[in-house]
Amino acid sequence: MSTTAQANATLKREAWGRLRKLPSGRWQVRYPGPDGKTYTARTDDDKPLTFVTKTDARTWLASLQTRMARGLWEPPEVTAARLRAEVAAETARSMGFEEYSQRWLKMIRDEPNRQGKQRAVGTIRSYKGKVIGYLIPEFGDTPLREINVERIKKMTDRLDRIPAPLNPKSKFNGITRPVLVVLMMILRQAAREGLISSVPDISVPKQKSVRHDADHDSGDDVATPVQVEALYAAVPDKWAIAILLAAWCQLRRGECLGLQRRDIEWRDDGGATLHVRRQLNANTGGYTTLKTEAGQRSLSIPRLMLVRLRQHLDTYVASEPNAPVLPTDAKGSVPLSNTRWGYLWM
Repeated sequence: MSTTAQANATLKREAWGRLRKLPSGRWQVRYPGPDGKTYTARTDDDKPLTFVTKTDARTWLASLQTRMARGLWEPPEVTAARLRAEVAAETARSMGFEEYSQRWLKMIRDEPNRQGKQRAVGTIRSYKGKVIGYLIPEFGDTPLREINVERIKKMTDRLDRIPAPLNPKSKFNGITRPVLVVLMMILRQAAREGLISSVPDISVPKQKSVRHDADHDSGDDVATPVQVEALYAAVPDKWAIAILLAAWCQLRRGECLGLQRRDIEWRDDGGATLHVRRQLNANTGGYTTLKTEAGQRSLSIPRLMLVRLRQHLDTYVASEPNAPVLPTDAKGSVPLSNTRWGYLWM
């Protein structure tokens, strides 16, 4: 008997579908699909499926015909893709907090925010500090779906017991709220991705002062001219101009430290204009743009400080346009750091 004849002899037409005995002795099934195509039996993960006996093959073929009659059939590759997606979704729903938080950090670093802008390096570093310093030690590999109101409440209670760095007697330490804000950002993103059904019903407390008690008078925060002069006299000469820039030009610390010689424009009328263009970032240690476009501004420098400002520039600031107004060393090219400035107040 020829090879073709032998193959035909092993290919048996059923009432519906075909059975074929393979050289291995196992049975193969082929059947017509509702879409008009002919399919070979495959497993749910889209691999070839054969049967030990002819009876097994016929039983499988009968069950398949029943599924088709009920409208439950789909092409093998579609079934495999659906099952893979379901497994991936279940794996994601079981993802531990540490794994997901690292993925979240990468997302906020690489993708723009809702306004279409990339997040500042300092912002990302701040979020990372909260995640690594507080959230991962708290939750570790806990599945996201197990982080509920009770777990979060236990975390906030522990954080609340950390003394405030600036005022150990204060009821508010300035730690709990920013950590909780970052946690809720992570959980909201997990909910948007369908990894958790909903975000725990947690109310983030309002920002509280860590420097003052509840009976503090906010008017005490405004320095009087006499106090400004006292501070000016107390700070080392090469950095004292920062006191006047903060008091009379209303510059923030990072804005003061980020000033360069080119930012001070002397006018023909004897006055001067200050251009605030950048800041020295406390997180990165380098120059960064200001957080908002409104932060970039030009203002007239009060005349009461012009003489001191000119003396400062002549004595301590290098002649290059990009020389820092507050250098670490006189005439130096390295700006005074946020950390070193902080030690002046200790």
